[in-house]
Amino acid sequence: MSYPTNLKYSKDHEWAKIEGNKVTVGITDHAQKALGDVVYCELPSVGRILKAGETFGVVESIKAVSDLYSPIAGKVVAANQSIVDDPAQLNQDPHGSAWMIQIETENPAALDSLMDATAYTAYTK
Repeated sequence: MSYPTNLKYSKDHEWAKIEGNKVTVGITDHAQKALGDVVYCELPSVGRILKAGETFGVVESIKAVSDLYSPIAGKVVAANQSIVDDPAQLNQDPHGSAWMIQIETENPAALDSLMDATAYTAYTK
């Protein structure tokens, strides 16, 4: 699997895309493959304040239930309702249209501690 080079990756298998002070977050292709067929997704409400590393939701598959962890502190400004309505999208396009939340942060540089695509590829082997 090759991972998009414009994203940062956490050890918890979330990805983050930085656009100014807004960070889009989702799960990686590695995570969705490990989960199997995703059947349920719970996301936070818009306006919720998250700490880095805090659980922000849950993904459930036919095999397991997994918590989702915020890679950065900030305020949730958007949640992708379409994946709540159709969680199978997480298996189809985890790095694209199946993003989970967008966080507005005051410190986008905090994501510098996350892995780039090369490091994440090595981490998942």
